[in-house]
Amino acid sequence: MQTFSSASPSPQQPTHSCQPAAPTQLGPYTDEELVKQLPGFSNHYATVNGIRLHYVAGGSGQALLCLPGWPQTWYSFHPIAQALARHYRVLLVDYRGMGSSDKPATGYDKKTMAHDVYELVQQLGLGKVLLLGHDIGGMVASSFAYNYPEATEKLVVLDGTHPSEGMMYMSMLPAPGTFGPRMDGNQPYIWWMAFNQVKGLPEKLLAGRFELLLDYLFAYVMKDESTMTAFDRAVYAAIYNQPENIRAANAWYQALGQDIQDAKEYAQLRLPVLGIASYVAHGTLQLGVPAMSTNARVVGLLNNGHYLFEENPQGVLAEVLPFLHEPGQPA
Repeated sequence: MQTFSSASPSPQQPTHSCQPAAPTQLGPYTDEELVKQLPGFSNHYATVNGIRLHYVAGGSGQALLCLPGWPQTWYSFHPIAQALARHYRVLLVDYRGMGSSDKPATGYDKKTMAHDVYELVQQLGLGKVLLLGHDIGGMVASSFAYNYPEATEKLVVLDGTHPSEGMMYMSMLPAPGTFGPRMDGNQPYIWWMAFNQVKGLPEKLLAGRFELLLDYLFAYVMKDESTMTAFDRAVYAAIYNQPENIRAANAWYQALGQDIQDAKEYAQLRLPVLGIASYVAHGTLQLGVPAMSTNARVVGLLNNGHYLFEENPQGVLAEVLPFLHEPGQPA
């Protein structure tokens, strides 16, 4: 496994470091404390594409990049990270705008975010990588595969694929009788897609009390919200209580229009793609994943909600590991 140094790099060395970012007020929820829950994993930082990314790495073998969803961080992979690391060099990446990574004013289209990740892959000399993305992370992972197919071995997306024109037809109002305390799987009402388009106001409403949104969201999109523990919720609240983090996360949504335009330029993939869908996204993935690649399939974990790693880590691993292990089909 490649080792890392905190010393200043020479011009010939890649710019990466194990040093933490600027001190925060996260208390027990800092990356340095959280990574202690994953023996064999450690924190790292890399400056790529003009920004600094944070990632947590462990294991050895072919690189598997794991990209989280909203409103979470690298920590969302903690239920499955060590099992994956028995077979792969696992990198849990806080991409642009997330967690301890930089939050610039611009660059939240998925093509730019994928380029950040590609530069990380190149800087670390990872070769052809495996990608696993959940939610927004699935969008970024899909963009990586579209833009850098030569650097992509296989792609797994969970409850999130590349933005498409179908998003433009999402209803602003819920279908009558379908909007209850838990999302309707047949007619999902994803109201935050519109709310997160608003600039400035969400930060004012949610800063310092983001746990209100987290608790609502987990109850709304999970079948068993008890699997998202009080500690898990506190981890994400500590991050997203900060106004700049709310702004940056919402920028992922505000760039969807550009993402849809970019998608029109992409050729269909030929590499293996696996879609894993919870009950809230099964219909969407059944339409979107087969269109992505000539070598794609979708499986449903329909007894589980959106946060699959927490609700059913063994079910996720039972689908992901055999897919990653099986020989890839020639292009």
